[in-house]
Amino acid sequence: MLSNIKFAAERLLGSSRQCSHTDRIRDVERGSEGCEQCIALGDTWVHLRMCMTCGQVGCCDSSKNKHAHRHADEASHPIARSVEPGEDWMWCYVDEKLVTSAR
Repeated sequence: MLSNIKFAAERLLGSSRQCSHTDRIRDVERGSEGCEQCIALGDTWVHLRMCMTCGQVGCCDSSKNKHAHRHADEASHPIARSVEPGEDWMWCYVDEKLVTSAR
């Protein structure tokens, strides 16, 4: 819940501090149409995020499993992009910042 509040504040207010992990962004292709871990568990998700280092698709922090965040922590792939229709933002889980530039 706290990460959702930080995200909302960041989107509304912005910040002068930049993400320090933009060097991890790669030209990736979406690995799946849904959260592979949730599909394997027979679970559902709220929204999807794509890892900008390897292309893995996971569920967001509003989903009960938070697979995208887990992937970021476990694989040290800090930046994910929303793959929701009409959204084009990226988020750094380490810096808890919106990513405004891709390198």
